[in-house]
Amino acid sequence: MTRLLLTRRTAVATLVAGSLLLTACSSGEDSPEGGSADDGDVSAADEGDDADEGDQDAEAGADDHFPVTIDSALGEAVIEERPERVVTIGWGSSDTAVALGVVPVGIEEVTWGNDEHGNYPWVTEAIEEMGAELPETFTGGQEIDMDAIIGLEPDLILAPLSGITQDDFNILNDLAPTVAYPDTVWNTPWDTQIELIGQALGEPEAAQEAIEGIEQELADRAAEHPEFAGLSFAYVYAGGEPGTLSFYQDGAARVDLIKGLGLELDPTVAEVPLSDGAFTSNVGLENADMLDDVDILFTWYNDEEEQARTEEQRLFAQIPAVERGSQVVSIDRELGMASSFLTPLSVPWALDRFIPEIQTAVEQLD
Repeated sequence: MTRLLLTRRTAVATLVAGSLLLTACSSGEDSPEGGSADDGDVSAADEGDDADEGDQDAEAGADDHFPVTIDSALGEAVIEERPERVVTIGWGSSDTAVALGVVPVGIEEVTWGNDEHGNYPWVTEAIEEMGAELPETFTGGQEIDMDAIIGLEPDLILAPLSGITQDDFNILNDLAPTVAYPDTVWNTPWDTQIELIGQALGEPEAAQEAIEGIEQELADRAAEHPEFAGLSFAYVYAGGEPGTLSFYQDGAARVDLIKGLGLELDPTVAEVPLSDGAFTSNVGLENADMLDDVDILFTWYNDEEEQARTEEQRLFAQIPAVERGSQVVSIDRELGMASSFLTPLSVPWALDRFIPEIQTAVEQLD
């Protein structure tokens, strides 16, 4: 297991030691005896020892959080001690584990919005910056490769934002404590997901800091763009079969991300209840006039062909936001995924790319 927290402390210790050495060397040049440099070396070594002691304290602190029991809609995960071999299933768990200092030994292979490693690019970048090995990948989705997971010898399985079934959970939880979703499939609030992962890894304080960091990041970006404040929006999907139209609702990470930037979910859209068994409201394209008052329309497509097919539909083309071009259309799959769940790694990656597109759409309102 590779721990970013330890890496950070080591880096800090190195900087402190380097600073002391530079100071000491400078003093040495001014000192005819040159003895200060030696003193600096001793101080640096002491700082290194202090850093090691700090690392040990951090390890001991994390151990204090075990055993821990985490309830889910599918059953309990009883984690007796700090995990060493973590496997992740679904969205966002690998992100948060890495952000909290734990590189999983295995992850569900990403097949939409992935990089060449079968992972999200922002996760790969973070692991490579840590100097750690990239995780093994295994087939997930509706037919999880259980044999591959068994081969990974996990002592913790994280799946709080996933679609695992009760049968999947029973098998996985027999293999290793498995943290599933608290209520329904694919519908765990982003902050709850981070909290659950923090508890499972023995890092609840770091998880809370990560949540606060995301909130601050969004607040800072919103402050940089006062033109976003108060604009109404809807996030829809009208791809797939002709005549379909779905609204993403309050609580979906896509919506939470945009609201964090100062826009407001259109009240007409917000009133529509979730469809049974879905995390969206499926209203049908015949109800596209519910979007008449929306300032900015957000949507995504699998590819340009799907976009063209959707926009050819008269009812979709007549949506005012579509007619005036105040749309944010995502065909970039990596960006689409980065803005579909909120983690300490995905949010900054997404915002750097997403905000310029929102600015362009807002300009069409003039």
